[in-house]
Amino acid sequence: MFYVYLLHSTKDNGFYIGYSTDLKRRLSEHTRGASFATKSRGPWTLIYYEAYTAREDAEGRERFLKSGPDGVCCAPNYITISA
Repeated sequence: MFYVYLLHSTKDNGFYIGYSTDLKRRLSEHTRGASFATKSRGPWTLIYYEAYTAREDAEGRERFLKSGPDGVCCAPNYITISA
């Protein structure tokens, strides 16, 4: 399986969109600060993910979600984060 996921930073209230073949491992890396792209912005909460059987579909979805302003296309339009 191929996963596209959306994380929410409780530190800066921002989002991170990623792609992985092993969602549990990747979330663990984000949590431990082992990912360069997210280590200074955690802690992180997984708020959404999608699973795909084809890599190309997952990569295309990740690109689409990152195509909007601030790198997040549609997610904030249907996800509300409450304090």
